[in-house]
Amino acid sequence: MYASREDIGYDFGDDSKVGSKPIKPNPNIDGGWAWMIVLSSFLVHILIMGSQMALGILNMEWLEEFNQSRGLTAWVSSLSMGITLIVGPFIGLFISMCGCRTTAIIGGILNALGWILSAHASNVHYLFLTFGVTAGIGSGMVYLPAVVMVGQYFQKRRALAQGLSTTGTGFGAFLMTALLKYLCTEFGWRNAMFIQGAISLNLCVCGALMRPLSPKDLREKYVVRSDSEENRAKALSHSAETIKSNGVLSEEPEKKEEAANEEVLGSVQHIEIGGKSGSGRSMYGLRILKTVSQLTVTVRKGFALWYSSYFGAASLFTNRVFVAFIIWALFAYSSFVIPFIHLPEIVKQYNLSRQDNVFPLTSIIAIVHIFGKVILGIISDLPCISTWNVFLMANFTLVTCILTLPLMQTYVGLAVVCALIGFSSGYFSLMPVVTEDLVGTKHLANAYGIIICANGISALFGPPFAGWIYDITQKYDFSFYIAGLLYMVGIIFLLIQPCIQKKQPREKSTEEAQV
Repeated sequence: MYASREDIGYDFGDDSKVGSKPIKPNPNIDGGWAWMIVLSSFLVHILIMGSQMALGILNMEWLEEFNQSRGLTAWVSSLSMGITLIVGPFIGLFISMCGCRTTAIIGGILNALGWILSAHASNVHYLFLTFGVTAGIGSGMVYLPAVVMVGQYFQKRRALAQGLSTTGTGFGAFLMTALLKYLCTEFGWRNAMFIQGAISLNLCVCGALMRPLSPKDLREKYVVRSDSEENRAKALSHSAETIKSNGVLSEEPEKKEEAANEEVLGSVQHIEIGGKSGSGRSMYGLRILKTVSQLTVTVRKGFALWYSSYFGAASLFTNRVFVAFIIWALFAYSSFVIPFIHLPEIVKQYNLSRQDNVFPLTSIIAIVHIFGKVILGIISDLPCISTWNVFLMANFTLVTCILTLPLMQTYVGLAVVCALIGFSSGYFSLMPVVTEDLVGTKHLANAYGIIICANGISALFGPPFAGWIYDITQKYDFSFYIAGLLYMVGIIFLLIQPCIQKKQPREKSTEEAQV
């Protein structure tokens, strides 16, 4: 077992042997360093997701600076948001090979570089490359490890831990909106982006806090989790074993490959020991050969795990319930990001700038979003409450608010709807929990990478689509109506999830009877 597997929680060993022995609770699970992981993830959400939720401020500056259409200018923000999430599956490959800590530190450097380079933009297309692509990829390399690590370190309070860590999005949206507005007023938007790039270097510190669990810690967590899941009857309990029923990765080929790899490395070590009497140059060459061999083995194992999770016999796409969840994610996220990008323009059209300057509507969403994540997380952790039902109710509330928002033309009415949007969108803290219930802990990194990739596609096309509709109709009303209807399509796939879930065990029993 190599280090990167420990980092992402992949372990295909026989857990039944471990379960037969009495396991002493590990202080790092649900306590100890686990709370430092929550702090790290919290700061990541402030610096990445919070900054992206405040891009409406910069979007107005770019409209004035470059005199481009709203649809084209909105691509800058949507590229940053979308790519952050779309690269999730590919970041899973980096995690498989390098681990969460190294991936996050590299991502922090890349994100800061994107902000700093964007300060020298001469046109919108330059921002597409520097801010949209460069900063977006860097954000994705930090965001996914931050979410996965919290899932690894918590068992009993998973929903609460994810809720606390993801409240950083709300805090960040509130703080970064005020900060960017102040920096743009005092120093101009170019210097504001340069300063924000320097602040983003703190993502490297957050990545350094992501200490990987040892294999012993992971095995203990899996045993505790399997015992607790037997005593809980939740709506998603059956689908957690779907991946296993569709074929788990074979251990024999992996063992043979590991044996072959160890034989190669052993031969290199033998040559190194036997050649001690040789020249120093030969010894140096052997050490390089040994390092390259070890790196090659690590890359091959990491790629094999990543490829098998997506395209192998145990592919996540063979889980029909999970596929329905992906379809929902394709339509959901745009309904949340469109208000953040275009609300400042809507307020300006309704001549509500004076009230909005006192207390911005985006800040209302951000503040209530904080309480929504924590409260929904606490409710979901109650033994008598199904996480899936809470998730569905929050989705229904959010889509109702999106369809209602164009009807409100007063500040009070918009503020009430924005508060409901903020609270109901707190279901984002439940997404890692629901994903883990669907596919299990071992596949969480890759599965959640797929989900945020689908969210990224939604965020990528949502804001430009809303801007394009405005350029045609000179109104944002149709943008919200269409986004709400598409969101309803995604919710329909969530509603048919229990039907799919009941059908799969029948298909499984039929296949067993044929065998």
